Amino acid sequence: MQNALSLLQDDLAKVETQFKKDLDSEVVLIRKVGEYVLASGGKRVRPMLLLLCARLSGYRGDYHIGLASVVEFIHTATLLHDDVVDNAVLRRGNASANSVWGNEASVLVGDYLFAKSFSIMVGGGSLAVLKALSEATTMMAEGEVLQLISTCDLDMDEERYMTVVRTKTAVLMAAACQCGGILGEVSGAQQQNLREFGMDLGIAFQFMDDALDYVADQSEFGKAKGHDLEEGKMTLPLIHALRQCTMTEREAVAEIVELEELTDEALATVISLIERYDGIEYTRRRALELVERAKGHLSGFPDGAEKRALFEIADYVVSRRK
Repeated sequence: MQNALSLLQDDLAKVETQFKKDLDSEVVLIRKVGEYVLASGGKRVRPMLLLLCARLSGYRGDYHIGLASVVEFIHTATLLHDDVVDNAVLRRGNASANSVWGNEASVLVGDYLFAKSFSIMVGGGSLAVLKALSEATTMMAEGEVLQLISTCDLDMDEERYMTVVRTKTAVLMAAACQCGGILGEVSGAQQQNLREFGMDLGIAFQFMDDALDYVADQSEFGKAKGHDLEEGKMTLPLIHALRQCTMTEREAVAEIVELEELTDEALATVISLIERYDGIEYTRRRALELVERAKGHLSGFPDGAEKRALFEIADYVVSRRK
């Protein structure tokens, strides 16, 4: 992503300054927790998408900086809440905020970030931006609940899983890209194309996360191998394996997902099953298909540095190791 980072170097520096400004609070704990999570090594993919889509759409003002900060705030708020729900102890290789400050602080600071985000959006005065991001956050909450009620459900099929991924993960990337188009005042059709670009990219991003959860080195990926399985989450590599495996193999997985604590032996059994039925490769192929489709949504936009940078981010999504 080096070209994209170079192109956005000045804007991203301003976004980091904006984070500090927006985290300013008389309640010291809010700033401490917020800065801890925001400094924990995220790639700023969502802000970059918004900044690039705004420039691709011809926007030349300054509001995209504040809005890029908002989408990262919203994303950070979901991470704080996710780690509480998942009882996570690691986030990007570091101690998760809930393991440092406790669940209560994580939930409440996450709430603050959500509230602050909407305060900033209202201050910007764009009803279209407010509509796009408020609908996205509503869908993200629905996605979280949908994932919760699908825990340990071996009947989860790919179509239903796609719904979870669209709502829980991809919709914020979609909204970030759409907001870039709104700022640039491109046509409604072009805004929709940017949104679809972000949606396909977001789904591909999650699919790669699913694959990495089973195969990545913990020191690179930043969380324990098999964490999704331990939480009873049915993700694409396992869904693909389950629709091909024998009844005996399926029954073995059913017992494993109900374990109080995932053992190394149980994880090895599931990884072996996923390898036998090509679950990782299938997931990567699906992610690659989505990335190529995402690029197609930008065909109506002019070629140039911004479009090349968006394509570079898309390629990064399917090549990343963490």
